[in-house]
Amino acid sequence: MKLKVGIFGGSGYGGSELLRLLLMHPQVEIALVTANEHAGKAVGDVHKNLYGLTDLRFETAPEDFSGLNDFDFLFLTLPHGQAIDVVPRLPENLKVIDLSGDFRLRDREVFEKFYKREHTAFAAQSSFVYGLTETNREAIRTANRISNPGCFATSTLLGLAPLVANNLIEGRVIVDAKTGSSGSGAKAAANTHHPQRMNSFYAYKPFTHQHVPEIEQELRAVGDWTSELIFMTHSLPVSRGIFASIYVETRDEMTADDVRSVFAEFYRDSFFVRLVKDSPDINWVKTTNFCDIGLASRGRQLVVFSALDNLVKGAAGQAVQNMNLMAGLNEKTGLVLTGSNP
Repeated sequence: MKLKVGIFGGSGYGGSELLRLLLMHPQVEIALVTANEHAGKAVGDVHKNLYGLTDLRFETAPEDFSGLNDFDFLFLTLPHGQAIDVVPRLPENLKVIDLSGDFRLRDREVFEKFYKREHTAFAAQSSFVYGLTETNREAIRTANRISNPGCFATSTLLGLAPLVANNLIEGRVIVDAKTGSSGSGAKAAANTHHPQRMNSFYAYKPFTHQHVPEIEQELRAVGDWTSELIFMTHSLPVSRGIFASIYVETRDEMTADDVRSVFAEFYRDSFFVRLVKDSPDINWVKTTNFCDIGLASRGRQLVVFSALDNLVKGAAGQAVQNMNLMAGLNEKTGLVLTGSNP
């Protein structure tokens, strides 16, 4: 029997990628995909890359959620703030994977400060497990509700988790992270529209990015995290991909080989984290669920380079990876995809 799956919010980039992955998944049947503004339209007419691959049509989100009782999974690929209204009304037996930031943070005041909205369903937050697969795999296996990580958080956490878990960091950590324009969503805004970004480069949300408290929260869950985090995000003139340069001072001098051994041991069972020589390249991970990590060291100074596709490992791919674990499948199922060279 295939898993019966629904998607709320399938018209954006995250929903499009989720559809692309799940339509090719050997153990999934997509029974419902909503997008109120495209209700009645064929999925392949909205997402042209899926043309001819499915007969699915977008539907209006149901008013009554009791019809979801026989679904195995529901993915929420809604704008931030909308899952807050949806989750309290969902059947308790339904496995839910939320790709927004609505249930990532365990501190209500911190959520409201960084997301700038009231959280009216915070009682439901404790039922969500944080879905960074490589650091929380066993909790995800038995979870009913998953809060999928943010894209910047994924790239940063995967670059820092082995060091924090082994108590190797001393002093301040600086993360210089850059993202492609698809991270801003399918609807253009004045400072996120690709024509504005394609020949430009600039920083945004200094010290105030909503992924900062998420990163610090989960680093504390991984180990004894006490360092100061300086996190800066930049607009990269490409459509997809995240590249993070993470600057760390270690407690003792370590060669690149020493650090590589720490990372190799930490990720020994993590197929989707690849340790590469020198620097990774976002082309190698585009359209894939891989996060590539490179290392450079000089004495106690260490730089970790982390590259991933913000729409796949940073969103839809990680959501499918978590679904696989929750369903008792091999976490690689439907996700062994290759990137490109140029």
